Amino acid sequence: MTPYHPISPIGRLERMLLLLFMLLQMPFAASAITKQDADKAYQSGNYQQAIIDYQSLLKTGISADIYYNLGNAYYRSDSLSQAILAYERALRLSPGDKDISFNLQFARSKTIDKLLPQDDVVFTTWYHSVVNLTSADTWAWVSIVTIVLALILMLVYLFAPQIVLRKIGFFGGMFFLLIFALSNLFAWTQKRILLEQEGAIIIAPSVNVKKTPVQNSADAFILHEGTRVDVTDNSMKQWKGVRLSDGREGWIPADQLEMI
Repeated sequence: MTPYHPISPIGRLERMLLLLFMLLQMPFAASAITKQDADKAYQSGNYQQAIIDYQSLLKTGISADIYYNLGNAYYRSDSLSQAILAYERALRLSPGDKDISFNLQFARSKTIDKLLPQDDVVFTTWYHSVVNLTSADTWAWVSIVTIVLALILMLVYLFAPQIVLRKIGFFGGMFFLLIFALSNLFAWTQKRILLEQEGAIIIAPSVNVKKTPVQNSADAFILHEGTRVDVTDNSMKQWKGVRLSDGREGWIPADQLEMI
C-alpha cells in the first residue's frame, strides 16, 4: 500500500494563494471588452449591450469615437437625452468632426424645446467657427510646425545672399509667426472650453425651472429632456443656476441635469 503523505502547511498555503489569485483575475478577464466587441453588438442591433460595452471602454480612457458610438447606441435605444449628452462630449473632444456635429444637430431637432440663440457679434461667431475647425491638440501641432518654419525663414532672411530670398524670408517668417500666435490662441481657447465644463443636458423628462433655489419657489418656465443649458452657479449641492441660449435664467435641481 502506498503510504499517505499529507499536504504540508506551506504547500497548502501556496495552493490557497494560487486559487485566490485566479479568482481575483476572473472578473478582469471577463471584463476585457474591446471596441470590436462593442461595435459588433451595435451592428447586430443589441444596442443595450453596446451601451454597456462602450461605457466600459470609456472607464479605461475617454475618446471622441467611443462617445460618438455611444451616442448612436443611445439614440437607437430611444434615449434622446443620453444620446445628446454623448454627442456633446464627443464634440468637445473633437470639435471639427462633421459626423459628430451632424448627429448632434439631428438629435437636437428631436427635442421638444426649440430655443433661439441670442444674436452674437459677427466677429464672435466667426472666431468660434474658426476655433472649432479642429481640436486643441491639432492647433498645438500647427503652432509647432509654424514656429519651426518661421525660424527657418528668419535664417534665410539673415544669411541669404540674394535680396529676393531675404524678402521671402522676412515676410514668410512674419506670416508664420502670426499663424503661430493664432494657433496658440485657438489651442488655449479649445483647452479652456474643454476644462470649464459649463454645459449640461436636461436628463429628466421635464423639469420646472425655478426663479430661486427653493422647492416652493415660483416656476419661471419648463424644460424637457435633451435641452442644453449653461451652468452659471455651481455653488449649491442641491441646485444649479442655469442660463439658456435665448438668455433666460433660473434654477434647476442638480439631479435633473448632467454636466457635459
